[in-house]
Amino acid sequence: MSRKFIDCREMKSEMNCTVAISADTEKELLEAAVQHAVSVHKHQDTPELRAMIASGIHDGTPPVAAPRHAA
Repeated sequence: MSRKFIDCREMKSEMNCTVAISADTEKELLEAAVQHAVSVHKHQDTPELRAMIASGIHDGTPPVAAPRHAA
């Protein structure tokens, strides 16, 4: 089983969040990332938010160096 991760550093934000989250399953990762987006970034838990987060999920583990921001 491969780890999955999502990295807030890939997203432009006023907060410049440096959190990266990883999990063994995409379902577990999506739930943790949605909780982070709602509690820290004050997003609403919507199907659109979940789709955006799901599109940013990668296989493996987060890199140590910050990735480039999304355009």
